[in-house]
Amino acid sequence: MNEIIKNIEAAQLKAEVPAFNTGDTVRVHALIKEGNRERVQVFEGTVLKKQGGSNRATFTVRKSSNGVGVEKTWPLHSPHVVKVEVIRRGKVRRAKLNYLRDRVGKAAKVKELVK
Repeated sequence: MNEIIKNIEAAQLKAEVPAFNTGDTVRVHALIKEGNRERVQVFEGTVLKKQGGSNRATFTVRKSSNGVGVEKTWPLHSPHVVKVEVIRRGKVRRAKLNYLRDRVGKAAKVKELVK
């Protein structure tokens, strides 16, 4: 039974998975269905966390929209996520940035990683 599930999950994986980490500022292009039309909507923000593995992997992105914090969680291998662009790399020292939820303004920024 376990092999059957592994084969099904392997078939659902995307061929190209974007390389991004927690703290990076990303632009997520997501398919939105409105009535009988489909369009691509862009959501840009900071990656708070990546979790899960295989085809169940998800990532959460947070942005501030009109002074209100907005978070969205997407499955990494979903067909609704068209592409994920990395805008800038973030310098962070932990895997989950939940503390950013309590911060406002410049305190909510993540330093840029310079190599």
